[in-house]
Amino acid sequence: MIEIFREFTFEAAHRLPNLAESHKCARLHGHSYRVEVHIRGKVDPATGWLMDFGDVKKAFQPLLDQLDHYYLNEIAGLENPTSEVLAQWIWDRLIGSLPLSAIHVRETCTSGCIYRGENS
Repeated sequence: MIEIFREFTFEAAHRLPNLAESHKCARLHGHSYRVEVHIRGKVDPATGWLMDFGDVKKAFQPLLDQLDHYYLNEIAGLENPTSEVLAQWIWDRLIGSLPLSAIHVRETCTSGCIYRGENS
């Protein structure tokens, strides 16, 4: 087995409505998000790769179009858009089209999460 990944970036605003009003993340703010989509499987002996990175990009593009430069709280399923919720949201939308092994979401250069699905 081998694992590959493709990284995507987007800018978005959000707030975390389930926190106390005094918490800084309860206020409207934005992030330069970095998302890694990890794929796991066997290398195709004919091509020498697991999957074309272009196919990963094509699968993620509709999500990127929904997220980039938007207010995440207004997107169905992201009403409380923590990194954890965002990672699961992305997974749920890609799992049918890609052999996912993990979704990494970084909201800052030092903070983020990794989601590996319900059965990991």
